[in-house]
Amino acid sequence: MGILSGLKPSKVFEYFEMLSSVPHGSGNTKAISDLCVEFAKERGLRYYQDDLNNVVIYKDASAGYEDSAPVILQGHLDMVCATDETCTIDMEKDGLILETDGEWVWAKGTSLGADNAIAVAMTLAILDDRDAAHPPIEALFTVDEETGMFGAVGLDTSVLSGKRLINLDSEEEGIFTVGCAGGTRVNCSIACEREELCGWEYISINISGLRGGHSGVEIDKCRASANRLMARMLYHLSELSDIRLCALSGGNLDNVIPKSCSAKIAVKSADAENIVSLIEEYKDIYKNEFSSADPDICIEYRRGEKSEASVKSKDTHRMLTALYTVPYHVQEMSADIKGLVQTSLNLGVLNLLEDELTFSFAVRSSVTSQKEELVRRVRAVVEYMGGEVSTHGDYPAWQYAKVSPLRDTVLEAYRAVSGKDGEVMAIHAGLECGLFIEKMEGLDCISFGPDLCDVHSPREKMNVASIERTTALVYEILRRCK
Repeated sequence: MGILSGLKPSKVFEYFEMLSSVPHGSGNTKAISDLCVEFAKERGLRYYQDDLNNVVIYKDASAGYEDSAPVILQGHLDMVCATDETCTIDMEKDGLILETDGEWVWAKGTSLGADNAIAVAMTLAILDDRDAAHPPIEALFTVDEETGMFGAVGLDTSVLSGKRLINLDSEEEGIFTVGCAGGTRVNCSIACEREELCGWEYISINISGLRGGHSGVEIDKCRASANRLMARMLYHLSELSDIRLCALSGGNLDNVIPKSCSAKIAVKSADAENIVSLIEEYKDIYKNEFSSADPDICIEYRRGEKSEASVKSKDTHRMLTALYTVPYHVQEMSADIKGLVQTSLNLGVLNLLEDELTFSFAVRSSVTSQKEELVRRVRAVVEYMGGEVSTHGDYPAWQYAKVSPLRDTVLEAYRAVSGKDGEVMAIHAGLECGLFIEKMEGLDCISFGPDLCDVHSPREKMNVASIERTTALVYEILRRCK
């Protein structure tokens, strides 16, 4: 018996556990895609699987719904693979270790991947239910959403006939998303040369203990970026002394606020005490500035590390100047929707290689011109410092539709099953709906989901009761889509 047996709806948790048994990080989705295909084959359902590992499973209408228009139920197969410091799981090869207390479900030492495997699990349960009342269903499972929505970009949408799409990739029950930000990835590099130094002292610095989180949903929570904190401190250190970079690494994914960053610097022996004193000062500075948002922030350092080739002075200066001056985090708030972040960027990944520094941003905005302007600002700084900039994975914003019959149906269904009015909103995170609307003329979309917490982090968890209510809502919506 599975660890989630006994939780309801039983089929939803059975399929979630099945999906969690195989690795399914972005770019590693073949196994989970094949699981969905096997599910379809075993039940005699038609399916489509493309070379990217996108899957569509088709289910005919139930009795009385034969003349109804199809509904697309959509989620993505890939997850963000985040681990804590003690984790020994290889997320390229291993499944997740699920745990539950009956109220919440989480994974031991890793992110849970409920974003978005719970959408797939709910949909599989509905496809497996012979008693459900529903129109024709086209269950669409895309891949690599977390790294640029590449599955949705590459999908041949001619395999879909539905014009009503329910995206199940939202994370707060009772919130119905009807618009989202567009975005792009910005990759930067600055070349460097190294040299051997004699008589210098080497200091390793590590920033850790940050909460991290989703760079769209949680960018407005004032959480610290480890990459930003390190850049700020190193730049200040460089004002005291001619420091040289030896190593620098922070973050794993563009769209995750980095929770740790490490560096190694070479300093003149005569300046070492002043450098260490300033590092000590930053312990107090950051503790004070982020006492509420990141109370567990930790700065550690070690002196006397073994010497190694260091980046030359002029190149260290160019790199630190670029990292210190590029824009970070929230840039504009919406003037129309209270509390909505309009434009932001996240320096998610930072790596010093042998001959270059590479760093990349997730840029988001619900205003296309501001997204483009922010990319130009990054380009201006990096190119002025002698670096290079490229972009990829651009995706459009999803603009609010004044008229949406699907939205009306969903809100009526929610009111019927919960006795409450749903809250309609736009979000700063990216959703695949914008791409589908751009590719499929006349498409009507809405997004919702159960309560998920701390997605994209090892603290990620999902609420059992909320999943049961959300699944019931999907059933009720389908019953009303006649």
